[in-house]
Amino acid sequence: MIRVEKRPQPSRAISLATPVLAVLATMFFGGLLFVALGKDPVAAIRTIFYEPLFGQYAFYYRPQLLVKGAPLVLIAIGLSLGFKAGIWNIGAEGQYIMGALFGAGVGLAFYPYEAWFVFPLMVAAGAFGGWIWAMIPAFLKVRFGTNEILVSLMLVYVAEQFLASMSLGLMKNPEGFGFPGSRNLQQYESAFNADLIEGSGMHWGVVAALIAVIFAYVLLSKHRLGFAIRVTGEAPRAARFSGVNPVRLVLFCMGMSGLLAGLAGMFEVSGPAGQVTIDFNVGYGFTAIIVAFLGRLHPVGILLAGGLMALTYIGGDIAQSQLGLPAAAIQVFQGMLLFFLLALDMLTHYRLRFGTAEVV
Repeated sequence: MIRVEKRPQPSRAISLATPVLAVLATMFFGGLLFVALGKDPVAAIRTIFYEPLFGQYAFYYRPQLLVKGAPLVLIAIGLSLGFKAGIWNIGAEGQYIMGALFGAGVGLAFYPYEAWFVFPLMVAAGAFGGWIWAMIPAFLKVRFGTNEILVSLMLVYVAEQFLASMSLGLMKNPEGFGFPGSRNLQQYESAFNADLIEGSGMHWGVVAALIAVIFAYVLLSKHRLGFAIRVTGEAPRAARFSGVNPVRLVLFCMGMSGLLAGLAGMFEVSGPAGQVTIDFNVGYGFTAIIVAFLGRLHPVGILLAGGLMALTYIGGDIAQSQLGLPAAAIQVFQGMLLFFLLALDMLTHYRLRFGTAEVV
């Protein structure tokens, strides 16, 4: 008989080892998946993790690590603040979309006027778009006690409908020959989020992600609000007795996660993506949940996890083109990472007991 028994004290050693074990388990079982698809598992794993860093065309793929990793880190940092406090914002994908729409809307409103203040206004609008979308589930939670998981998740689908509507209607390029999608912001200098160093992949979104990591680290380790976030997540009753205001905490955590997700969307639509299209959102908001937990909800850990997840994105694209792996297999491979992380994470707080069943 196998019993699950709660540990008196969470295992710190297992907690630190869990992300590494989850990655190794993902490689092993992902390899079995590739075998089932008739592919060489060693070649597939090597392509995903080695080629973008050290392969023949690594000079091209390395900058893409920054491009892919920046939105993941930005969104995951915001989510981690809420997750640490037990506030579950699962709708970052919708906030990412709304940030892109608000930011692109400001840029397109000024087109073709060239001025230095256009891009800063887009940044502010993108942040506001993500923030206001996150405030909907936050307000409903503090006012009516609704479940923020369900409300924030359902709002993703509402945001996707807004995205489709804007691509086909208000933001549609009048010179686009009837095709859905906005003007290309990469061709509008004042609104273009260009590389700060040519060919490096280092744009303002990457800078914002690094600033967010530093901000979150200082907040959680040095500030009273960070203490309130940690205490609320670890001991809610103690937090109430210590005077933590739960309403303010919900509004702050949800608002901050929405703001950062909105910024990620704005930097993406004004840079790598370039335009508002029906399929603009590529799942960064959901993938960032994996990044947040893989990084143990720690800012530095999230930075590293974002780089790892970006590596699987780029390596997965290479594996699709070179080895013929289907896109769905790569998505399953990424999903395995979260599955094994959560499964192994149980061992941090629980231990398995083996023995015979007692006869009553």
